Amino acid sequence: MCGKYIVSKSPKASSVSPVPQATDNGHQPQPIINLDHGDPTMYESYWKEVGQKYSVTIPVFQSLSYFANMKNLCWFLEPKLEEEIKTLHKNVGNAITENRHIIVGTGSSQLILAALYALSDSLNDPNPVSVVSAAPYYSSYPEITDFLRSQLYKWSGDARCFDKDGPYIEMVTSPNNPDGVIRKPVVNRAQGMVVHDLAYYWPQYTAITSPADHDIMLFTVSKCTGHAGSRIGWALVRDENIAKKMVKFIEINTIGVSKEAQLRAANILEIISLSCQKQRPRDLDNFFEHSHQLMAERWKKLRNAVKNNQLFYVPKFPNHYCNFTNEFTETYPGFAWIKCKEGVDCEKLFREHKILTRSGKRFGGDAEYVRISMLSRDEEFDLFVQRLSTIHGTGNQN
Repeated sequence: MCGKYIVSKSPKASSVSPVPQATDNGHQPQPIINLDHGDPTMYESYWKEVGQKYSVTIPVFQSLSYFANMKNLCWFLEPKLEEEIKTLHKNVGNAITENRHIIVGTGSSQLILAALYALSDSLNDPNPVSVVSAAPYYSSYPEITDFLRSQLYKWSGDARCFDKDGPYIEMVTSPNNPDGVIRKPVVNRAQGMVVHDLAYYWPQYTAITSPADHDIMLFTVSKCTGHAGSRIGWALVRDENIAKKMVKFIEINTIGVSKEAQLRAANILEIISLSCQKQRPRDLDNFFEHSHQLMAERWKKLRNAVKNNQLFYVPKFPNHYCNFTNEFTETYPGFAWIKCKEGVDCEKLFREHKILTRSGKRFGGDAEYVRISMLSRDEEFDLFVQRLSTIHGTGNQN
């Protein structure tokens, strides 16, 4: 696939071509199952159980100012959120926060752009810096990189095919989106700069084998807690000058980050940390244990649905010792990277059965692959598994 990477714009939900809704022998039409996006509505059931007892109320006179803490390098970061980010990482053991600058962003998407700006602007290079990631890479990286046609950086495709001299930025997503594999940098050259996107490095998805210790590490509330609508992400940055440039980018871009969203996120992270304690309230289940069990059940259902089916291949993952749970555990990614048999357009096949997925071509891969979200609501996921078990061929073989 070297030199053959795909750059395409992410379709909005409304831009998806309509799937026929014709009835079959007078029966009601099958509903469309949209598993294209990673909308983490799976977590809704847990938070409904938590209920109003742990909700946050913000008085109308609070948070009027642009500023949160003028003494902090990230002057719009709410102190409460900073405190809870540090506490949660310490409890989970998935990232080092000591001697790091914490930068809050409107989701990790804004932080990706801030990191690309900060790293490339620091070079004063007359040519755009190449941005690469090993395929299959997160499908939004090409669009995020090239959307504004910046003269500072440009998308250069699959990191395994990158052979250009000079500086570059490598995006490393670990566990990887879409295939759930633990990743390390691929290019490894002297002038390289690396951004580690660790959105899925949480105990419900994978074993926490050691605290991540990198120059730039990105996390997001959406994949940690399920609160995608709050649009809160954070970066742990070692270098002060890079951190200042990232803050400047967010300042120019949105003049900071919503305080209401930050305070809500801080409250949610506090609840999760409380749920992890041995002396937690009786009415509060351990969030990560609950979510890990749910992910394990969903992956079991998925594997059973395609058992003995020669049409699909679902990847398996090795067990690793998790320092958070103190036991060996398998990886349960937030997405399933499914491969159809050779020559089958997998996205088209699922579409024929009114299941919307994201083609492997969007990730720099082949049409034989699709990414399927494992994070939808229970009823939608169960319907998907039921329908998947009935697919045994293509075209006239269906």
